[in-house]
Amino acid sequence: MSSWLFIGCLMASWSASAAAEKTLLVYGDSLSAAYGIEINQGWVYLLQQKMQQTNPDWKVVNVSISGETTAGGLSRLQPTLDKYQPDLMLLELGANDGLRGTSLNSTKQNLEKMIQMAQAKKIKTVLFEMQIPPNYGPLYTRKFTQTFQELGKTYNLTVVPFFLDGVAGNSDLNQPDGIHPAAKAQPKLLENVWPTLKPLLN
Repeated sequence: MSSWLFIGCLMASWSASAAAEKTLLVYGDSLSAAYGIEINQGWVYLLQQKMQQTNPDWKVVNVSISGETTAGGLSRLQPTLDKYQPDLMLLELGANDGLRGTSLNSTKQNLEKMIQMAQAKKIKTVLFEMQIPPNYGPLYTRKFTQTFQELGKTYNLTVVPFFLDGVAGNSDLNQPDGIHPAAKAQPKLLENVWPTLKPLLN
């Protein structure tokens, strides 16, 4: 009888632990997919390691894809949310749209639809602000960055200030293409994200 009680207690403890686990979904492009470096060097992996120490009740799921656009992200978001049922989503998309000169309205609408889909499921969403080189002129460049702040205000979202701050434009911290952060830049990326993310994990 006592052994059955012991097993029952273990199962109850396991169930409580499983129920307490929360999921953080990282939904981004190459910047979050560790493009050009080992996956265990990327900022998302470093985040996972940090959270195992500071917030062990959370697990990190990274479904970022190199080259992803907001249109591509929108097309696969619903099944992704259904599969992982995250409590919190880091939405790091838009940079590839900007580099391709995609219509600002299209980019904004795609991001907006993704935010709406997450909020419909009561998933907290953190939006990453993106900036791009002035290849398409100052007006496009300025409005592109403003898009993220506008969405943050409209949907009452937490917005991570420029994700690549301190890394973009620094040849020592970027790979030879001048776009993708090198391995040694990844701790800086995490440093840029953590102050905004930390309060949302408690």
